Amino acid sequence: MMPLPLAAVGEEMMVQRIGGAPNVRTHLENLGFVAGASVIVLSEIEGNLIVNVKEARIALNKEMAMKIFVQ
Repeated sequence: MMPLPLAAVGEEMMVQRIGGAPNVRTHLENLGFVAGASVIVLSEIEGNLIVNVKEARIALNKEMAMKIFVQ
């Protein structure tokens, strides 16, 4: 298990858990980052990511992306 920013661009990963404060976890879950969801990193610039989750493209800053753990 590793934080999302360490995933390779283009590799499909599975969300394992979400860390952070309860309001941050709720926000990420509302965006589609739930345990078992498939996520693909589309691009990465200085730790900031554009990812594909539940057929939507979402931009995440490095701080938020570090709270998403994938495998």
